[in-house]
Amino acid sequence: MDWNFLTTLKFDPLNLDTRDREILDTLAQKLQNNYPYAAPEYAGQMIKPPHHLAQAAHWMTSFINPNNHALDGGISTSALELECIQALGTMIGYDQPLGHLTSGGTVANLEALWVARQNQSTTKVLASAQSHYTHQRMSEVLGMEFGAIGADEYGCMDLGQLEQALKILAAAGRTATIVATMGTTGMGAVDPLHNILELAGVYGARVHADAAYGGYYKLCNLNEALNEAAFAALGRADSVVIDPHKHGLQPYGCGAVLFKNPKEGKFYKHDSPYTYFTSDQLHLGEITLECSRPGAAAAALWATLQKFPLDKGGEFAQRLEQSLSAARGLTQLLKDEGYWVMDPALDICVFSKNGVKASEISAKNRAFFEEQARAGVHLALFKLAPAQCLWPLDWDQDELVALRSVLMKPEHNNPKLWEKIAGLA
Repeated sequence: MDWNFLTTLKFDPLNLDTRDREILDTLAQKLQNNYPYAAPEYAGQMIKPPHHLAQAAHWMTSFINPNNHALDGGISTSALELECIQALGTMIGYDQPLGHLTSGGTVANLEALWVARQNQSTTKVLASAQSHYTHQRMSEVLGMEFGAIGADEYGCMDLGQLEQALKILAAAGRTATIVATMGTTGMGAVDPLHNILELAGVYGARVHADAAYGGYYKLCNLNEALNEAAFAALGRADSVVIDPHKHGLQPYGCGAVLFKNPKEGKFYKHDSPYTYFTSDQLHLGEITLECSRPGAAAAALWATLQKFPLDKGGEFAQRLEQSLSAARGLTQLLKDEGYWVMDPALDICVFSKNGVKASEISAKNRAFFEEQARAGVHLALFKLAPAQCLWPLDWDQDELVALRSVLMKPEHNNPKLWEKIAGLA
């Protein structure tokens, strides 16, 4: 590798002066005050350390500082981004996807809902009560009515309530955009996308799949018929969002939005008097709501896809299956030890100490959470409503504070670690 191009830059990272090193040394000290995200014992939130190849590619590209808004600012990285979008689209089941990278799932979902609004006369978004909280916020920003559909005890969208909402809209001559969540951020629940698509066909609704967390699991053997059918239907959704900075081994921020119909790019069409003159090829800024976007994110994702192609049952899929195995193994151990546990759909375990009253159990769980943190095992807490609680309780308060563990690293597939999480070691 010829690194000589770095010496042409104003800042040469290979030749720091004394003051530069002092500042970076101070920064290194300040960065110590953080959770050990890379450690197996961190099993709290959805934070997965990026692969070292992605880090290196991002770092290397950042010195050029390409901007993928227009080819003027990112000739090479724009081409890499289009390759990445094609790879993600192929994984989902899109033949000719229209799409681009974003700063994350929030912006990606915003764009999907914006296109939905532009594409049809819908003014209402229907999503599970367990969907990401930003869907309601984004609907408000777009001037669209939002309707929360109840979830069943497993955190999945209630199809009966969904059909009732669609019937009411149809009677008023209205249609909706349905958001199916493929891996809720709380419980990891997977909405039955295949069934949702059938209802959408009956009532003329548009379907958007928020697969920010769970999308990559389409590559895996889930060994669960309902979820297998849901992920197999991804290619039939009108739009899909996926976050490579979650399971895709990327640094923050790297999200992606993809549309099944490439003709929907017409809704983005705009004119800029000072850009888009250097090439007849498509500039990514012509199909995005955002303007400036980092080319380094595209380079990092592209490099990772060269090492880990998105093949069904391939090395990348096998790494994800390790997380599934970990969640199921931990679940069985917790059950054996007398915990209340929800069977995981993906790699998120929700569990609880046992007891009689919701207040009593919540206090036990909070104490265990703090005790584990002091022992170097980092979990998370999760608020459960009565409808999502499979356990018989005296509901002396409106919710139950349960425990939550996100096992999204292959290193989590370790029985000794499960014992630590359960407080047995």
